[in-house]
This record gives sequence, structure tokens and C-alpha cells, in this order.
Amino acid sequence: MLFRYSSDSTGRPVKKAVIYTESEHCIKQSQIDSNALRIIRQLRSYGFEAYIVGGAVRDLLVGNVPNDFDITTDATPSKIKKIFRNSRIIGRRFRLVHVFYGEKIFEVSTFRSLVDGSVGNTFGTFDEDVRRRDFTMNALYYDPIKGQIIDYVGGFKDIMAKKIVPVIPLNRIFVEDPVRMLRAIKYTSTTGFKMPSKLKRKISNSAHLLSPVSPSRLTEELLKIINSGHAYEIVKRCLDTELFMYLQPTATSLILENRVFERNYMNNLKELDTLTLTHPEARLGQKIAFIIYDFISGMTDWNREIETHSATGELYKNTWKQVRNFVLPMNPQRTELEYAIRACLKRLGVAIKIPKDAFRGRSKKNTISTCKVTKNKKNSSSKDSALVATKVKNINKRQSISSVC
Repeated sequence: MLFRYSSDSTGRPVKKAVIYTESEHCIKQSQIDSNALRIIRQLRSYGFEAYIVGGAVRDLLVGNVPNDFDITTDATPSKIKKIFRNSRIIGRRFRLVHVFYGEKIFEVSTFRSLVDGSVGNTFGTFDEDVRRRDFTMNALYYDPIKGQIIDYVGGFKDIMAKKIVPVIPLNRIFVEDPVRMLRAIKYTSTTGFKMPSKLKRKISNSAHLLSPVSPSRLTEELLKIINSGHAYEIVKRCLDTELFMYLQPTATSLILENRVFERNYMNNLKELDTLTLTHPEARLGQKIAFIIYDFISGMTDWNREIETHSATGELYKNTWKQVRNFVLPMNPQRTELEYAIRACLKRLGVAIKIPKDAFRGRSKKNTISTCKVTKNKKNSSSKDSALVATKVKNINKRQSISSVC
């Protein structure tokens, strides 16, 4: 174990950080993405500091494979852009650099200061950047060249003890960025770490702070939950801390009012997690279907709609409109939501051919004449059933209905 020092106002050395060597943290350079290493080496060749930071370090310490390797440096975005031609600066308020290697994107951020609090955009020092991190588990800086972890806030010991500890004082952490509450819930659910009762109580009392958060940020967090493989645990904890009403208000209302809906909705989240873990390549529309199925199934008597041959152009548009409102404030890609709706209708025994003019304001007559509703029947030998099965098979071959809407 080594230590990092700085000087106080009198020039005396002050211990600032603990440095853990490879023999202590057991992370191998071979576990680091080769392109992330290339970025760090390139920045250092120009005289800048550069480290892997945040979730990647946490994941490596707990034995998981990181999804991303985020990098932080003292180089400004404009200087990073000059060094890497395969990059672009993103963000208006909080400027970052994305460096591209094929389909991989590496986020490179500049050290920030505490001048404007933990969410400011003023460039700062290494020491200041550490104090802006949300939780100690995310405030570890890994130097893959020297094989060292630099720890200013005790994050290494907290990870070993499986504890979630805030870096920023509780009276500021969620006021400055309410989305940190969702991240705390997510970290607890995905790592199995213990959340102190004081932190959980603070989240419950601060849930209302999510109200003014933009739909785009909430959508980003919701999609992370859907793709996490731990949606059931995360949603359960969000319900316990009253956060879910700000993520999915309609679903929360139905869960509180209807025990059957609650049971089915939570069971579908378990099925979603199974799909995510067994088929990580599954498209988003397949996953969203688990979120909306119980709402769609309760919208109407689908057997009656089939028997009465309801006009499916109108039927689909009404379903789309209600489901779109149901998932708010989440705003997923339209083609994925359409895919999810059709998957749910198929699961209910309904196959719908969406007309090209369903969303283009054309006449109802044309819309009705180009649509059919069918119910799949097993072991049917009739010509009508065979024709229906052929149509359903052809529809299901499409991975998206965007081309006909």
C-alpha cells in the first residue's frame, strides 16, 4: 500500500489518498479494453494525466465485466479533440469527448472543480474531481500503466465491505442531482451491496425531487433498468422508496390499486430479466413488451374484438395512443414501441397488419379496408385458418413495423 501526498498552507506534506497496487486489488492490465489503454497512453504521451474511472473500476473489483471504460484526464475537450481525430465533442453544458474505435465509443471527461457544486462544468484538479463523484464505489481511479488504484475517499474498503456510501453530503447529493437516487437503487440491486438505512430514508424523503427531471434523462435511466437484468429488484426498491411513481406514474397507480395487476406486472419483470440474461442481444422492443403487456391485456375484451371483426386500423391507433401515454415519461424509439405493441397483441392471440396510412390522416374507409383481425387457432384444417396462419407468419418475419407506418 502506497500513499499520495499534497502540501498544506504551510508547505507540510499531507496524506491525501491511498494507492493500492496490483497485488492488493488483483486487476490485470489484460482485463482492460485495448482501445481504452491506447487512449490513456496517447494522452500521457502528450503530457496529460489519464485514468479509468467509475463503474469500470467498480465492476472489475467485484468480478464483473465492465460494459464501458470511461476515462478522465486533465486535458480539456478541445485538446482531446486535437489528439484524437476519431473523436467529437458532445454536450452543451457538460462537455465531454467521445472517441470512436469501430462500433465502440469511449467517453473521455476532463477533471471538474467544485466551484459550482458537484454538477458544475468548470474544469478543475484531480483532487476536486474526486469530490464530485456520487458514491465512494464510483470514485476510484485506476492507472492501468502502473497497475495502481488511487483512492481518496475509502471506496476500495467500502467495496470490500459491500457498502454504498455517498461522497457528497446527504443534504446536497440529491438536491444537486436527483437522478443519483435512481443510481443508488440500481447499484444496490445489481451489486448486492447494502444501502444504509439513513441513505434509504433520505431517498424516500427526496423522491419528489425527480418531478422536474427532464423526460430524456428519465428515459435514459429507465432504459438502463430495462437492460440491466435486474429490473425486478430495481423496480421493487423504487416502489418501496416512492421513486417509481415519477418513473412510471400510470403503472404505479395500477400497482397500488390492483393486486392482480401488481402480481402480473412484477412477474413479467422477472421474465424480462430472464430474457436479458439469457439473450443479451434481444432488441429493445422485445423487452418493452414485458412492461406494457398487462396494461394492453386489460384495455379491452380482446376475444370480443376478434369475434366482432373490429376495424383494426382504429384498434391499433387507439392501442398505440393509450400505450404511449402509459409509458410516459419514458420516450423510447417509436419503432421499438410499435414492435412491443404488436408482440403483445400476438401474445393475446391477435395478429394485426398495420396499414401504411394508419398514422397519416387518410380516410377511415381506406384504413378499415386494408386491415384484418385474426385469432390464431391451433390444429385447424380449414382454408381460412391456413390463410390466417400464413399471414401471421409473414408478419412475424418482420423485425420492425416502421416500414409500413
